[in-house]
Amino acid sequence: MADKKKILMPKKKGIISRRTALKGQISRRTALKGLGAAGVATAAQFTPGPMRYIQAQTSEPLKLGFQVHRTGIGAAYGRWYERVVNACVGEINANGGIAGRQVEIVAEDDGTDPKRGAEVIEKFATQHGVDIAFGTLFSHVVIGSSPRAGELKLPYYVVSEGHHVASGSLNRYTFQPGITDVRSQVISMAPWIADKLGKKVTMIYPDFAFGHDHRDYFSQAIKEQGGEVIELIPIPPTETSFTRYFPKIPRDTEVLYHVMVGPGVLTFVKELGEHFGSNRPEIFGFIDSLEAVPMDSPGLDFLEGTYFWEGYPRYAQDNQSEYDKFYRKKVGVNDQGAAINDPKDVSTYSHMFGCWETLYIIKQAIEASGYKGPNDKQALVEATEAITDIPWDNEHPQGDKVFNGKLHQVFGHQNISQVVNSTLEVVHRTSIEDGLYESDVDYTTKSL
Repeated sequence: MADKKKILMPKKKGIISRRTALKGQISRRTALKGLGAAGVATAAQFTPGPMRYIQAQTSEPLKLGFQVHRTGIGAAYGRWYERVVNACVGEINANGGIAGRQVEIVAEDDGTDPKRGAEVIEKFATQHGVDIAFGTLFSHVVIGSSPRAGELKLPYYVVSEGHHVASGSLNRYTFQPGITDVRSQVISMAPWIADKLGKKVTMIYPDFAFGHDHRDYFSQAIKEQGGEVIELIPIPPTETSFTRYFPKIPRDTEVLYHVMVGPGVLTFVKELGEHFGSNRPEIFGFIDSLEAVPMDSPGLDFLEGTYFWEGYPRYAQDNQSEYDKFYRKKVGVNDQGAAINDPKDVSTYSHMFGCWETLYIIKQAIEASGYKGPNDKQALVEATEAITDIPWDNEHPQGDKVFNGKLHQVFGHQNISQVVNSTLEVVHRTSIEDGLYESDVDYTTKSL
């Protein structure tokens, strides 16, 4: 394998760190416009629902199009994504906005539907006149929406996990800078799974692009650890009953690897427990199967002692950082990962942080490029591509990361947690290097 660090951090003119970018020290020709010295706007007048801000008379608002899954199979995620976006924009505006401009969010529901997703992108560009679009989670919606963003030359910052961006199949206007991709996630954890749990794996996954990434990249990763996937069980993401799938699990399965999404996730996990009873293999799940679901829900007792991937640990750990404390307070989440004002309202904690971090990447790129309006889109794209190291701080509370401008993809840490007394305790945290991979993709060579 080639030198991984070289892949993620190519030494070329114009590649800068976050700290350097914030100082405006960019060597790229189109980013030499400076930090956008627009007048500082007044403090935000932040209210629930549609956002309105009192603007300084000398500064127009920066309009961001928020593509949100308010309905459809992604609704649970969309609700929390929107909550985080509102909190983050309130924080940004209260601290001077972006390049002295207050941020205005224009939110549109895409129904977690690819066709509607493309229509939303069109609406952002032609009706709302937004500067940037962001927020999309479900991979089939990203894949359906991003081509239109590219055609319209609308910078599009997705908060998904699929390998679609880093695969090179999209376009130069589409980025995934706030959350890691499935390929990176699974290759970083496969060695631990093979060493601690077993090497004969059965996979249960949703039958669309996100699940296919799990299927393809985990199968490859476990093979490299001397293991094998002995059965693949795809399930439609809109399925509501799962018992007919479980008899397909081979008896010699050592590890059952599951990842499920959509409104039927609690039913899926309950029925899985009813199928196995106390006689089960080792179980390794992605928290997607339990996002927005209380760990102490009736019927989940069988999960005790099993393991989950978490992008961002739902439960505050003993070594909780000050950054996590800050973030939880701002988004209104308690130490158990539920809403402070309603402990039964469990968040999608392992995914929604991506909205917070993506908004700060957008802020960084706008201020580094000197973006003022549509004529500066090229500079904005190039400034985003120029980002490399991202520090662990209040703007990036999940952890430090590195961004690969060629792949338009960020790389960070993953967590493996064990179910203990109906909570989740982190037992292993991967390094950034664990999730790096070789790639010949280079979006920077594509035209703007």
